[in-house]
Amino acid sequence: MGFRLEGPLLEGSVVRLEPLGRHHTAGLAAAAEENRDSYTFTWVPTASEAEPYIDAQLERAAAGRLAPYAQVSVRTGQVVGATAFWDPRMWFAEDQLSAVEVGFTWLAGSAQGTGINTEAKMLLFRHAFENWNVSRVDLKTDARNSRSRAAIEAVGARFEGVLRSWSRSWAPGEDGRLRDSAMFSIVAQEWPECRARLKSRLEKIKERSGSRSATS
Repeated sequence: MGFRLEGPLLEGSVVRLEPLGRHHTAGLAAAAEENRDSYTFTWVPTASEAEPYIDAQLERAAAGRLAPYAQVSVRTGQVVGATAFWDPRMWFAEDQLSAVEVGFTWLAGSAQGTGINTEAKMLLFRHAFENWNVSRVDLKTDARNSRSRAAIEAVGARFEGVLRSWSRSWAPGEDGRLRDSAMFSIVAQEWPECRARLKSRLEKIKERSGSRSATS
């Protein structure tokens, strides 16, 4: 039996990654309707698009191409975004996953900068490297998206270059156009250092958050 891409429940101290289901529709719709200023190069569904968005992700999951998640705030229990494992590659045997991508990621405006993205990436990377024993995790974004590129580098991924006209553009008004994609990765040898970096970064975010709460 070959490997099947299925993501289990992953839970940290600030975010819980729940396998995406139709019961997340209302929560995703609400999250998507917060401040959308950061979605310049990323397609995020509007409230009315949340249901077909989930259906499309579940179709990809049924085909074995995607393991989609809802990102849920541990503190509030509210859905604050989505992410996924994507593009599984078995290079040596059908039951041995060699590489996978983390993508389809977006967060509500209120969840950005709170540590949720940092911990979500740590949970996803840890599962990929320590449970699936992959050799590589990829991340990519629109080459013009400096905000996303900085966020990817901040979680420890290394920039590998830009692939021109690599995939469809998700930027508003660019239907039918291709984009240049900035490619990043973490390989297995780098994971211990990356894990330590993520833990340190998350602790600093929590400390800043605690300091703000104490003075407010």
